[in-house]
Amino acid sequence: MKASAAIAPGRLDPSEYNENFDEVRPPLDRHQALVDSSRCLFCYDAPCIEACPTGINIPSFIRKIGTGNLKGAAVDILSENIMGGMCARVCPTEVLCEEACVRTAAEGKPVRIGLLQRHATDWLLGHAIQPFERAPATGKRIAVVGGGPAGLSCAHRLALLGHAVTVFEARAKLSGLNEYGIAAYKTPHQFAQREVDFILGIGGIEVRNGQALGRDVTLDALRRDYNAVFLGLGLAGTKALAVDGEELAGVEDAVAYIERLRQTADLSKLPVGRQVVVIGGGNTAVDVAVQAKRLGAEDVTMVYRRGPDAMSATPHEQEFAQVNGVRIKYWARPVRLVGSDRRVVAAEFEYTKLDAGGHPIGTGETFSLSADQVFRAIGQVLVLDPFRGGTQQVLETQNGKIAVDAERATSLSGVWAGGDCVAGADLTVQAVQDGKVAAHAIDRHLRGA
Repeated sequence: MKASAAIAPGRLDPSEYNENFDEVRPPLDRHQALVDSSRCLFCYDAPCIEACPTGINIPSFIRKIGTGNLKGAAVDILSENIMGGMCARVCPTEVLCEEACVRTAAEGKPVRIGLLQRHATDWLLGHAIQPFERAPATGKRIAVVGGGPAGLSCAHRLALLGHAVTVFEARAKLSGLNEYGIAAYKTPHQFAQREVDFILGIGGIEVRNGQALGRDVTLDALRRDYNAVFLGLGLAGTKALAVDGEELAGVEDAVAYIERLRQTADLSKLPVGRQVVVIGGGNTAVDVAVQAKRLGAEDVTMVYRRGPDAMSATPHEQEFAQVNGVRIKYWARPVRLVGSDRRVVAAEFEYTKLDAGGHPIGTGETFSLSADQVFRAIGQVLVLDPFRGGTQQVLETQNGKIAVDAERATSLSGVWAGGDCVAGADLTVQAVQDGKVAAHAIDRHLRGA
């Protein structure tokens, strides 16, 4: 096959697409939930609570599941994490609450906290119950820039406290990476938008889609027109490989490809290569690699410059990739992409090792992988231009992200920030916590407390 025809749609039988992109982790049924909830020891000073970035009272909601009080269990969860349904699907529970579970140390098998959390929150959303009620209106108006997990969490908590919120979102849909950047098999059946509808159901939140900071609105104007501003911008930029051949056709950004996949109604029309190489070691790299395989790619290889312990993708994610037919090569870095007729046909790598300071360096030994499609997945960066243009004051940054204090306040008066655009773990659950913390700080500020 010529390189020009190597990336093509429709590699699978039509029935295989639905099967490959359906729920990868089925929910617990009622009996399974009762059995698993009975394993909880309801620890005093439960370590699972400490391990949860949003501080959900895990023993409390599990006890309620065990007594059949699913509404109460869901309220326990959503009171601390309004995106508890999504986090139950995408949160790395195996290295957070479940790793901390005392059953893990005693038996090597934790209580399945994530699946129990999903069991309760799915029940609530399935019954269209809105358990939250807004406080009396305060007359205060807050602008939230970005409709991802941090922005939605902040908006919901502010609305709950009685404030009026306007969410400015550049895209057509809310939910950020939950809608556009997570593997489709993790959150199928439009779950992200169902969760958005639930969050907006509290009222008091106006949404303005197609409104980008720096293009349609400015930070100066928002500070002038609103009592407070929250920035949940995420990371809009992607890192380049900075190697020869990166401009070749067939070399793509992993995040952009996942977005296309998530918004494609008919996956049989989405082109994918036969020999796919993914450069990177995070969850995005795993997501694009596994999805390429499930779209019909014959060979998919992830290449990472360090060893498995250094990968930001968890051991669970690495194993999932390998079980799905993805080969992972560690200790190698890209040095050149080779083309023919202006299309990529191979990727050249150099083996690496750690120097005395623990940094990966090349060994001088190289190898090549045939590739008709190469995905960059080496990280995302904050695009600073939107809030620099025209502003009279400088928003301080640190290590390429917005600098904030413990209450997520920025260097600008009346401006808070959270989520991936600030320092910390780039996780949905952490973004939700950032938004919640900032909302309470904004509320105290506006009330003069």
